[in-house]
Amino acid sequence: MEFKLPELGENIESGDVINVMVNVGDSVTEGQSILEIEAGKASMEIPSPASGTITALHVAQGDTVTVGQLVIELEAGGQESEVKDQESEVKDQESEVSDQESEPAPVVEEKPEPASPISDPRPLTPVSPVAKALAVSASPKVRRLARELGVDIHLVPPSGPAGFITDEDVKKFAKSGLSSGSAPATAQTTRVEKMNAVRKATMNHMSHCWATIPHVTQHDMADITELERLRKLYAPKAEAVGAKLTMTAMLIKIISSALKVHPKFNCSIDSEKGEILYKNYYNIGIAMDTPKGLLVPVIRDGDKKNMVELAVELNELAQKARDGKIDAAGMKGGTFTFTNLGGIGGSFFTPIVNSPEVAILGAGRAKWEPGIEDGRKHFRLPLSLSYDHRIIDGADGARFLKWIIDAIEEPLLLSLEG
Repeated sequence: MEFKLPELGENIESGDVINVMVNVGDSVTEGQSILEIEAGKASMEIPSPASGTITALHVAQGDTVTVGQLVIELEAGGQESEVKDQESEVKDQESEVSDQESEPAPVVEEKPEPASPISDPRPLTPVSPVAKALAVSASPKVRRLARELGVDIHLVPPSGPAGFITDEDVKKFAKSGLSSGSAPATAQTTRVEKMNAVRKATMNHMSHCWATIPHVTQHDMADITELERLRKLYAPKAEAVGAKLTMTAMLIKIISSALKVHPKFNCSIDSEKGEILYKNYYNIGIAMDTPKGLLVPVIRDGDKKNMVELAVELNELAQKARDGKIDAAGMKGGTFTFTNLGGIGGSFFTPIVNSPEVAILGAGRAKWEPGIEDGRKHFRLPLSLSYDHRIIDGADGARFLKWIIDAIEEPLLLSLEG
């Protein structure tokens, strides 16, 4: 029985294999997890479609697989250990060779290559392009890596089964400085690292956001002296339920209230239809730095939760993000995003709007500064608001940022207008 990778989610066409949970010859039951896939910034386990014995594995850890691709074969009710040859690689090579033959190449007299510093059993005699292409066993993926690193694939000693050259062989050869017979003394090397699913998703999404949204960013400072005093005063209430009352939790509440007063910042636009979709719910995405990269889990209905409840949920989301346990659904449905770099450092920056949202607020590191009027020190927080200029004008951005600053400096405003 052939098992192909099933649908992984809406608009998700591929993923990375981060764990193969079975081996050839293993007995499995229907529903047993056999693969762990990372896709769309989330990880998921793929269950076996039936009970039986694994007879072949067509994927390995680190592979990128697409929906519909053959991943395993299993035999119902028995064990079968079958050694698979490299038919797919050979077919790819034949395809690559046929492409070379499709266009006539100019006749060039080939000269014997100079002796390589490594031992190479192949004779240094002129060969045809077809024979040269078939002279080594390597998949198109490995050949492409060799080209990118400037490595002559024909000089790489193979370590794979049946004399196949692996990507590790190519990387090792590149590091040795023996590419195309060059001397290692002055060779420059590179380190190749495959993007994980989170980084690829971030790359694609941020490219889309930057290319489609005309960004404007406005900066201002908020005096959080009083808000910080209140945070410390009421921190024990959050600690009593196992959470920490952070400035981020308090700002989520303030942002949710600001969106009610300024609904233009809580909408999305359909440029083709010329329509604006105003949303009457307030879901705040929180940008988080994790070992796998940038994740943006969503706190839903921020306007309906108090600051302690927000602190508890924020703590739970942060733990899940660090453990890689947030699924794709937990990162969808946001209406506005907040990113806080204060724990790392820096002041003002230019956050990128998280499409299809139309605005994002960023916070830098707060610092004590002397007041101009009273000479006393004030705790000031740098804020950076980026927005979609197709729907939000500069005056709108100034009013929205001012409302947030006023609410930070005069918390009673949350009850009066929020």
